[in-house]
Amino acid sequence: MNVAIIPARGGSQRIPRKNIRLFGGRPMIAHSIDAARESGCFDRVIVSTDDPEVAGVATACGGEVPFLRPAALSDAFTGLDAVMRHAVAWLESEGS
Repeated sequence: MNVAIIPARGGSQRIPRKNIRLFGGRPMIAHSIDAARESGCFDRVIVSTDDPEVAGVATACGGEVPFLRPAALSDAFTGLDAVMRHAVAWLESEGS
């Protein structure tokens, strides 16, 4: 199974709430979700976020948000590798 994992932290410092701000009339996160879905490369498109509002928007835009990322992995200093390891560990624990 091929899974796209899109990181979308709620607390952006430079552009507040950037993942749900409108760009071209749609939330920014929608563009990433659509690109992954339309690529034909992925069986699932999962959004890793710490923010319930981002999760709601991502779900409404066709992404899956099966978990909320822990606060310890959601600060400005957390690297992408830790976020991806968390998502992969979650998928493995679910048998995906």
